Amino acid sequence: QVQLVESGGGLVQPGGSLRLSCAASGFSLDYYLIGWFRQAPGKEREGVSCISSSDGSTYYADSVKGRFTISRDNAKNTVYLQMNSLKPEDTAVYYCATRDPLSDWRETLFLRGSRWYEAAEYEYWGQGTQVTVSS
Repeated sequence: QVQLVESGGGLVQPGGSLRLSCAASGFSLDYYLIGWFRQAPGKEREGVSCISSSDGSTYYADSVKGRFTISRDNAKNTVYLQMNSLKPEDTAVYYCATRDPLSDWRETLFLRGSRWYEAAEYEYWGQGTQVTVSS
C-alpha cells in the first residue's frame, strides 16, 4: 500500500526557512517521481516542484525558482523540500504526491511537458503539512 507522510511544516517569519519531508512507506521511492504541491485557502492546488525517479532531474514552478530545492534520499525513502527566503504568499498546506511508475521515456515526456504541475496526474497523496509565513 502506497503511503506518503509529510512533516516539517510550521510558522516562520518572512525570509525564514523550513525543510519539509515526505516519507514513503509500502513501496520503494527508487522508481517513483515525487511532486510537491500546495493549496492556499480559496485557491486551487498548484504544483511547486517535482523530482524524477531516474536521473534526479528537478522541476520548479516559477514562483519558487531560486528559493526552493527538492531532493531525494532513496536510502531513507524520503523526499525533501528545502524552502528558503519564504514569503507570506508561500502560506499554504503542502502536499507530496506520486503516481505509478512510468517508463523512462514516458517520465521524460511527463516532466518536460509540464504535466508534473497538474494535480490530476497524481494518484497517491499525503495528508499535507501546514506552512504559515507571517511576522
